[in-house]
Amino acid sequence: MGVIRSYALWNNKGGVGKSTITFHLASRFAEKNKNINVAVIDLCPQANSSMMLLGGGTKGEQAVLDLCTAATPKTVVGYLSVVIAGGAGAQLPKPSNFMVKVHDHNSEMPDNLFLLSGDGNLEPMAPAISAAAAAPALTPSSQPWKWVHEIFLKFIENIGASSSEKDWMVFIDTNPSFSIYTELAVSAAERLITPVNADDSSRVAANAMFILLHGQIPPHPIYGSWTYAAQAQKYKLRVPEIHVIVGNRLTQYEGAATAFEALSDATADTLFAAYQTHPSYFTPRTSKAKDVKSFRTNYSVPLRDFNTAGVVSAHLGKPLSKMHQQYYPVHGVNVKVNADKVKDCSDAVDSLIKFIN
Repeated sequence: MGVIRSYALWNNKGGVGKSTITFHLASRFAEKNKNINVAVIDLCPQANSSMMLLGGGTKGEQAVLDLCTAATPKTVVGYLSVVIAGGAGAQLPKPSNFMVKVHDHNSEMPDNLFLLSGDGNLEPMAPAISAAAAAPALTPSSQPWKWVHEIFLKFIENIGASSSEKDWMVFIDTNPSFSIYTELAVSAAERLITPVNADDSSRVAANAMFILLHGQIPPHPIYGSWTYAAQAQKYKLRVPEIHVIVGNRLTQYEGAATAFEALSDATADTLFAAYQTHPSYFTPRTSKAKDVKSFRTNYSVPLRDFNTAGVVSAHLGKPLSKMHQQYYPVHGVNVKVNADKVKDCSDAVDSLIKFIN
């Protein structure tokens, strides 16, 4: 069996809910597809999605800490350390030596969900990763930059090669900053799921995202050749396509009773303009979007009410399918979750899952 697809959840704008969406998307996809193994790779130093998956709250924090402080950490840092220390020619370690079965730590989760945990040490390790990527090539055929940037791409390939029972679906959580570890995350994915807020600040982030991934025209005269986009082109590294744009935290801008588009007009105009100029930046659809309206339909999905039931669910490390109408403790405060909001949130996640193929 193999890997069906790999998705990175990334936008270079913070506060758009990448980790919360990762938690819900991965857990719900695993629930609905028992015949598929689901892997989450948490390449954000905050490790929020790992904490949510492993039980939420202090339980999830402790579980991540335990993984980080093992003799050989079962985390992204543990894997990176072994690979970089071994060098480009060394045999890659087995992914199963570093991934954990989420159900073993959080019984609320389906048993076909696996995690390569985030690790706070990823931030202090970043200079070492950058140094390995910038190392001089010792032979004409060696390509240190490409080797480092493909570490998690190879990890994903080896996940599929090592399993004969089920196919895999992979989701990668990221940090908004385009640090070296975010470059590795983006390089590992075939497709991007891009969360945005329903405000016009996401328009600026969308423009920056295209520049980071594909470069600026004309390139900057001084640092243009050093950018990720330039290096990816030089080494023929695959740059992921935008597959779906997720409008998150919509109700805080327009009110709970107001129907609101997944994208603000300004953000939709910016993304559609990029689509018209560079359709290869996006995954193809059966029918091409001819205007902003059809672009919204083809490429965006709203996650309304994710700032209520969805956030409480993630904080508790509990899938939406196991949430009921009652009060739940969140940071010492009892928060009421209504059944209709749970359903709305579940329906929204299911609408996103329809895009995953």
